[in-house]
Amino acid sequence: MKRTKNIHNDFKAHEAFFDDIISNFDLKGKPFGNQDRNSLRLFDLNGKSINVKSFRIPNFINQIAYRFFRKSKAQRSFEYGNWLVSLDIGTPQPIAYYEYKTGLLFKKSYYISEQQDCDLTYRELTTNLNYPDFDTILRAFTRFTYKLHQKNVHFLDHSPGNTLIKKVGDDYEFYLVDLNRMEFKTLDFETRIKNFSKLTIHKSMIEVMSDEYAKCSGEDYNKVFDLMWSSTEAFQHKYHRKRRLKKKLKFWKKSKN
Repeated sequence: MKRTKNIHNDFKAHEAFFDDIISNFDLKGKPFGNQDRNSLRLFDLNGKSINVKSFRIPNFINQIAYRFFRKSKAQRSFEYGNWLVSLDIGTPQPIAYYEYKTGLLFKKSYYISEQQDCDLTYRELTTNLNYPDFDTILRAFTRFTYKLHQKNVHFLDHSPGNTLIKKVGDDYEFYLVDLNRMEFKTLDFETRIKNFSKLTIHKSMIEVMSDEYAKCSGEDYNKVFDLMWSSTEAFQHKYHRKRRLKKKLKFWKKSKN
């Protein structure tokens, strides 16, 4: 199996270290976060915490697609992360990506970045509407999203767990994670506002974000709110319908066995 890699220039002196932790990924490091879809482990590099994300082997069709036609999730994470850094948009420092391929199929891939400490994620705001400094954080997050849009960044996985939030003095800094699904293009009004649709089910949060986005963009508040709330409701309807179908399919498979 052929291995390819791309290491950021600032970290090439540690190439042997990265080769070793990738080769021994399952034996070394400390498991971190949710391991359901992909595996995350933390490693120590001279006192600096390094985050390695191991993407699971894709299905057969995608093994062909990633081998010949599409960039892997690891490569996209690395390239998009570096582009975000160049735009002065917060994301954990990209370090490297590794890929394993056969002559015809794509197999494993890994994305390496610095571990980013944080005080909370956006998700905490959705589960605790009385979180300290709630309104200030939510408005700062909205301004951060507006900055993404102004810099032509369409973060397709703009969902509760994918923005890390760190308090620095009286201000808040935001860092995007799970970077492999992005577009970089000029965004029209509808695309911008629909980018909020996966973030919360709470109408009160939509009201605050609509108010702040209207202030940033100069758009009418009612126009922003109506679209943000309707797109949120549409996403929730689609999400729950999909979950119901999955449950029915799972029940049907069990009943057939």
